[in-house]
Amino acid sequence: MLDFKDCKINSLIAIPYNPYEPKPYARWTIAGMLDLKHELKVAKEFWDFLGGEGSYELLLNAFEQAGISLRTEIDAYFAYFAKFMH
Repeated sequence: MLDFKDCKINSLIAIPYNPYEPKPYARWTIAGMLDLKHELKVAKEFWDFLGGEGSYELLLNAFEQAGISLRTEIDAYFAYFAKFMH
């Protein structure tokens, strides 16, 4: 068996995206079952926990740049499916 005496293990629930931003995440249905301050990480708190301080902003910037670069393709993709919505 491996021996990791200095290993820190975290058990938590993570929600990578907060659709209510800038308001706090509001749909956690088992709030009474968890210590939400220590066992739930949402959006910025989750990504900065994984990658270190500033990781969330880097990730948002990467998605923004991808969206700008692929804007024409994204618009065409959604335009194709919009035809079926009417």
